[in-house]
Amino acid sequence: MKRRWNLLRLGFYTSRIDEISYILGQTIESPAWVRNGLQRIGIIGLVFLGFIFLPWTQNIPAAGAVTSLSPDVRPQTLHAMIPGRIQRWYVQEGQKVKAGDTLFLLGEIKDYYLDPELRLRLSEQLQAKEQTARAQREKIVALRSQLAALYEAREGTLARARNSLLQAQLRYEADSAALRAAQLEEALAQNQYARQETLFAQGLRSLTELQMRQMRFQEAQAKRIAAENRLAASQADVANARLQLEVIQADFAEKIAKAEADLRSTEAYLYEVEGAIAKLRNELANITVRQGFYAVLAPQEGYVVRALKTGIGEVIKEGEPLAVFMPAGYKLAAELFVRPLDVALLRPGAKVRLQFDGWPAFVFSGWPQISFGTFGGIVYTIDYVDAGTGFFRVLVMPDPEDTPWPTLLRLGGGVRGWFLLNDVPIWYEIWRQINGFPPDFTAQFYQKGEKKPSK
Repeated sequence: MKRRWNLLRLGFYTSRIDEISYILGQTIESPAWVRNGLQRIGIIGLVFLGFIFLPWTQNIPAAGAVTSLSPDVRPQTLHAMIPGRIQRWYVQEGQKVKAGDTLFLLGEIKDYYLDPELRLRLSEQLQAKEQTARAQREKIVALRSQLAALYEAREGTLARARNSLLQAQLRYEADSAALRAAQLEEALAQNQYARQETLFAQGLRSLTELQMRQMRFQEAQAKRIAAENRLAASQADVANARLQLEVIQADFAEKIAKAEADLRSTEAYLYEVEGAIAKLRNELANITVRQGFYAVLAPQEGYVVRALKTGIGEVIKEGEPLAVFMPAGYKLAAELFVRPLDVALLRPGAKVRLQFDGWPAFVFSGWPQISFGTFGGIVYTIDYVDAGTGFFRVLVMPDPEDTPWPTLLRLGGGVRGWFLLNDVPIWYEIWRQINGFPPDFTAQFYQKGEKKPSK
């Protein structure tokens, strides 16, 4: 009974709860703006979820300026090669000139070059020095001929003196032989005279025969004395011949030494004259070249951008800048400056998108396909050292397969660039930017022979 009563009571409460719930459901209903907001949030969530999976082109932003591709046609400063004063201007600022056109004329201020006849006077000095050199050369030829004649005369005189010495020596030998013969003859005559004297004492020879032998002995003595005198004279002749030979040698040695001294002195003077001639020629050449610097010429076809020295009569120093010159035949390029963190990702030939100052652009750096007003470029070269500011300079040339760059670009104008790298999902790029990681390496930027590092 009690259990039945509990069941009846539970059924009553259940029916009441259903009734209350129905009444509340009929009376409390969600507003329309809440339902619409929840729907929009859901749609936005779905769109965002799909958005973060869209592809995003990684890029390296950089800024720089417009320049020329070749260094020889970049803006340059014209300098004064010599000190002087400005005499006349022949062009106006912004005027286009051809190569070799006179831009302005300089005048001299150094007293050494103020003489208008300086070249003529130096030419006269040069001619005088050249004539002096010619005379010295002729003198050298004469002195050499004189030396040759002295050598020949010495040889001839010495030969004659040697012949005289030989003759004296031969006479000395002949006189020596004659003296020996006279001595033998004297000894024989003395011996015969002694025997005759002995025989005369014995009475075997007459006085006449003894006197004949005595006379022969005396004649032999006289011949011996004469032979001794001739030998002494011959010996003196030999000594004189030898002395004469030495005198001749000494005399010619003195003459030859004097001639050689004159020759060397003349050659030394000729060298001095030739040095003076070379100096005068150098001065003439310098004056000619210096006079060519009076007129400042256009180095190539281009424009006189800005005059740095303007007044007529204004004195300028050597090497002082005079005007800024812009060559006409330049090829446009862009120099961008990249952080050291990003420069390792770049290679020559990499694609670049550029935005120039003065040209309106609508840029999506991660979606270059839908960007408007940008121009294509290719990395031409990358500096091996930084530009001194902590950034590396990258030179970009126009992409021949893209829209041509504006012809009205001026060198020095600002430019912004985006070096295009790998395509990744947007969520990955957001994650990379938050963590400060560099862009991904991609195989197309590796040179031949390089390997892509493993992750």
